[in-house]
Amino acid sequence: MSILSGKNILLGITAGIAAYKTASLVRLFIKAGANVKVVMTPASKDFITPLTLSTLSKNPVYSSFTNEDDDNAMWNNHVDLGLWADLFIVAPATANTLSKMANGTCDNLLMATYLSAKCPVYFAPAMDLDMYKHQSTKQSFDTLQSYGNVMIPATSGELASGLVGEGRMAEPEDIVAFIENHILGTLPLHGKKVLLTAGPTYEAIDPVRFIGNHSSGKMGFEIAKAAANLGAEVILISGPSHQRVTHSFINVIRVTSAQEMYDEVHKHFDLVDIAILSAAVADYRPKNIAKQKIKKKESTFSIELEKTKDILKSLGEVKSHQFLVGFALETNNELEHAKGKLESKNLDLIVLNSLNDKGAGFGGSTNKVTFITASHDVIAHELKSKSEVAQDLMQQILKQTHA
Repeated sequence: MSILSGKNILLGITAGIAAYKTASLVRLFIKAGANVKVVMTPASKDFITPLTLSTLSKNPVYSSFTNEDDDNAMWNNHVDLGLWADLFIVAPATANTLSKMANGTCDNLLMATYLSAKCPVYFAPAMDLDMYKHQSTKQSFDTLQSYGNVMIPATSGELASGLVGEGRMAEPEDIVAFIENHILGTLPLHGKKVLLTAGPTYEAIDPVRFIGNHSSGKMGFEIAKAAANLGAEVILISGPSHQRVTHSFINVIRVTSAQEMYDEVHKHFDLVDIAILSAAVADYRPKNIAKQKIKKKESTFSIELEKTKDILKSLGEVKSHQFLVGFALETNNELEHAKGKLESKNLDLIVLNSLNDKGAGFGGSTNKVTFITASHDVIAHELKSKSEVAQDLMQQILKQTHA
């Protein structure tokens, strides 16, 4: 999944011959999972039709403040458009529009929207060689970048005039890649690796039956998405769970038993920066696993159990540079038990759940947690969706690691 997935992208199109490439650009943004709206300057409609762009974007295309053919038309609110956008890309950006952007000349809907936007703005210049090299154009580039706008460099090639040189708008694939890479470079966990465990483990009794628990894995999967959205490369080791995630930064490894989870965690632990163990790992497993299905004969049945390996404690014993996070699900003396686990397992942070809190624990879509740091700071949170809890957790980790 692209980092652009779910983003609201506003594409501003100006009157350059490179406008014909914006059909492909819209398709690529849609393919990346973005929501796309298009604002055109009136003159740009001579180069590509609004019908084409509205069909591809599945949204109306805006080019004027009102529909001049409809006396009852509603005003197109440039403020709403600017606030809707997570990203505003002006492509192609002609010398004329760049000069207007640099000087605040507001004479069309695109310019009014640009001046109202609160989001990052990217511009992809497109013009002939002499125009591109003109001092006034260079001044526009410098001024716009001083405002915090991001320039997508033009390339060299054959231009509409027949000249060969700089001024050719970057190709749509390169524009998308540039924006993705630029966003990633600004994310706090870019270049970091995060190891996560999620879900239950199943400990076999025989080929049919097992000992397990009610963990759905939802909390762990939400944390994985939150970490990936901050730029991290995530290794998610999940026990049996119906949860699914599609994200290019998340590698899901499926396991069944506590021993399999132990082996996978230790295989990757040395290579990661952060480890978050949210899985509900079985504390005990059958000492002997029957090779055939056990038949129902007696009125009572006993299984001898043995302890599983404590994955979290084993990581605390060998950690070097890693920031280690554990989870504690408690039913009584919650803070005392969580602090004891924090100390005994050499953790940097522990996330406390209490089954006494309504809406917390296994299976649901909400959770109520308390963070306890290695210095015993206690940070309590209200009941929230598991997605929000995951974001809170990642922000707490960023705060403690200064990432």
